[in-house]
Amino acid sequence: MPYDDIHRPRPGFGYVRTLSQQEELPLLRDHLLRLDPQSRHDRFNGYLDDNFIERYAAKCADDGTIIVAYMESGSVRGAAELHPPAYSDDGLPEIAFSVESCVRRQGVGSLLFRRLISEARWQGHRTLRVTTGAGNEAMRALANKFGAHLEFRQGETSGTIDLTPQPQAELAKLAIDAPLNAARAVMSFNHACWRMFSKLYEGGRAA
Repeated sequence: MPYDDIHRPRPGFGYVRTLSQQEELPLLRDHLLRLDPQSRHDRFNGYLDDNFIERYAAKCADDGTIIVAYMESGSVRGAAELHPPAYSDDGLPEIAFSVESCVRRQGVGSLLFRRLISEARWQGHRTLRVTTGAGNEAMRALANKFGAHLEFRQGETSGTIDLTPQPQAELAKLAIDAPLNAARAVMSFNHACWRMFSKLYEGGRAA
């Protein structure tokens, strides 16, 4: 794994971890069933009944979907899904998110997004597909925050996230690091000179 399976963003309150696919299926299912009507509509791009949710959760357990969950008191309150590319029309792994209303506006979505991107990179994926309903403003904002290129078509918003390192980012880092390293070198040189002059001065006084 890219880092410890359990990460605590808020000590004593909630944490993020990856669910085991079969044993913890009820946790994902119950989370999706608890979504309020608008959240369920945003997540599945339509009002869908409980039977669909149960079948969907069972499918996630069987097809290799990775579920990163935000947990509170033993319950899943937010979930990020990484679906295998074999089940995608364009051969890209697809991601999806759902957060219950009781934990919104607390950074849970961003936390899940970061963890899921880390999981995807560890799996060797270079590009992710994200699809959401046209009215899901929160999801679109979250996807944009993490560099998604989104397009609106046929009543939904779809786009991709590039996971490969960007040369511009590396060059920017070098541009920042170089002056800092030069400054540190000058400070070290000045410190060495000061110590040398101090020793000469003290030696002269002793003579």
